Amino acid sequence: MSSDLASMPTIPFGPHRLSRLIAGANCINGGSHLSRFVNQQMKRYFTPDQVMAHLRDCEAAGVTAWQSSPYNLDLYLRHRAEGGGLHYISLAHDDPKDPDALQHLAQAGTIAVAHHGEVTDQLFKRGQLDTIRDFLARARDTGMMVGVSTHMPAVVDYVESAGWEGDFYMTCVYERHRTREELKALLGYTPIPIPEVYLEEDPPRMWQAMRQTPKPCLAFKILAAGRLCEKQEAVEKAFEQTFLHIKPTDAVIVGMYPEYEDQVTLNAEYTRRHSGLSGWCCTG
Repeated sequence: MSSDLASMPTIPFGPHRLSRLIAGANCINGGSHLSRFVNQQMKRYFTPDQVMAHLRDCEAAGVTAWQSSPYNLDLYLRHRAEGGGLHYISLAHDDPKDPDALQHLAQAGTIAVAHHGEVTDQLFKRGQLDTIRDFLARARDTGMMVGVSTHMPAVVDYVESAGWEGDFYMTCVYERHRTREELKALLGYTPIPIPEVYLEEDPPRMWQAMRQTPKPCLAFKILAAGRLCEKQEAVEKAFEQTFLHIKPTDAVIVGMYPEYEDQVTLNAEYTRRHSGLSGWCCTG
């Protein structure tokens, strides 16, 4: 076993162990949450061959899982066919265009599926969140672990208080999809989205929700969708603060775009350096 593999901190995740750094997929998909120009640049860079190289680099750095969606299942199958060993964690939801998504994910060896956060939050705001329980039950029947993805701490609180039989959460530390009306009520004014508004006050709210559930939580967008990536000092601080405030049984999902710097190696080092902070923060 290489030193990188041996030194990467891990968490229990059902019958598996996951590295506390999990590779994300937004950069691979061209979803920067910054601009259409950055989206196009990411899509240009991440050819299928480059995706394979990126996944190999992640695995060599000690990363053990890739979080993506049914959209990238063919790429994951190619990764496995070429000798890759990453686990696959997928987002999914009831989609008439892909009615067999859960079966295809399970057949490909996906270990866990989370109900897609965008859909989760829309249903929550409409008072219809309970409708996804059937989806979770069907996902569990395939043998995969099941969870809920959300950008809203209130969703975690609701699911926990209702006693749902889920295995994990995917938790965005920024509630990035507030409406103009919600932002004005919260701030007293309406900022110009570019294209989304990220508030410094949001991560502590989600960290608290994560600490209040015994289930593992996979925190994502800890770098505010690239807004904290201008300097490595800010990147490392985001890792440090996240690990300080989450449970020792939680992990982070980070999308990486390594065209101009070795983000895989850097992020793996920040995870090794700061993972031990978890549990030192108050748990109230």
